[in-house]
Amino acid sequence: MGLVAVHTGAGNFVNEDNYKILCKRSSKKACDLLDSGNGTVLDAVELAIKIMEDNPNTNAGYGSNLTWDGRIECEAGIMDSITSNFGACTCLNDVKNPISLARKICDKQSSLFQFGRLPPMIVSSNGASVLAKEFGLEIINESELISRKAQNTYNYYRRKITEYEQSNAIQISRLDTVGAIAVDDYGNVACGCSSGGILLKLPGRVGQTASFGAGCWSQKINNQSLGCVTTGNGEYIMKTLLAREICVNLINNECPTTKLYQVFNEKFLKSPMLPRNQEKYAGCLVVDYNSDTKRGELLWAHTTKMLCLGYKASKQKSKFISSSLPDQTGAGHKVIVGGISF
Repeated sequence: MGLVAVHTGAGNFVNEDNYKILCKRSSKKACDLLDSGNGTVLDAVELAIKIMEDNPNTNAGYGSNLTWDGRIECEAGIMDSITSNFGACTCLNDVKNPISLARKICDKQSSLFQFGRLPPMIVSSNGASVLAKEFGLEIINESELISRKAQNTYNYYRRKITEYEQSNAIQISRLDTVGAIAVDDYGNVACGCSSGGILLKLPGRVGQTASFGAGCWSQKINNQSLGCVTTGNGEYIMKTLLAREICVNLINNECPTTKLYQVFNEKFLKSPMLPRNQEKYAGCLVVDYNSDTKRGELLWAHTTKMLCLGYKASKQKSKFISSSLPDQTGAGHKVIVGGISF
């Protein structure tokens, strides 16, 4: 048995069909790998995210948002419940699949480097590029990561900012960080996410994707396995350690849907760490699985207008869900929660 769930981010999507195809394809390929017995939950998460990184419609890998000065700076993170290892990379502009580097860094957490040196948990910029080359990952020119869509979006908003002179008069979208969760029959769970960051971000900016406890979290306590991946306003998600906070609060909870709603309201929207009057955009995908009963819950929540996700469980067809706020004028101030059993 296995389940893989993916999301293409929280935001406002123009062509939903593109995300539907991508969600179904990436979750199916990853779940098939898990079911074949030739891959672990980490392998499944890495594969699902690689497929999404290679798609120009997402803000991850190829197609990532451009920085204020028109450059590519990608990041990715991944976490394993078996070892509690976490690996991340950030400010990358020449690694084809950032999630693969994050996976390598995660794997290396289990052993010391030469002379007893501790292995890094997060690597950035040139150091990350050098490490990727040592691992034999595919290195490409930065221009190969810039899609036509990303370049056109960048040109549009830079032109608008020049025209209006004040960027806060322009509503900038594209919060679509991608994420994936995989769980197997034994309750082993892994989570990962990848992102090009917010549109027109400052060069060198690090988001929640590469931050421990914010972008993704996975853990197994006795017979309960929990995994969470987030998307949205990275700075707010980092301040609230949202992925970890969600999983910790779902431990031994009899009604995970209700609890997820409470956590999003109390720990995010009403968090004392965040400004009161600002719109707070975030979304999450959560798996809560019991390895004794072989049953689980796939949950999601978001304060954005939409959240696109897909999933596939063993012996089932891959499915797509488009969740949206009934009253979209309240986006950023209210939360919608959904879930299915598997």
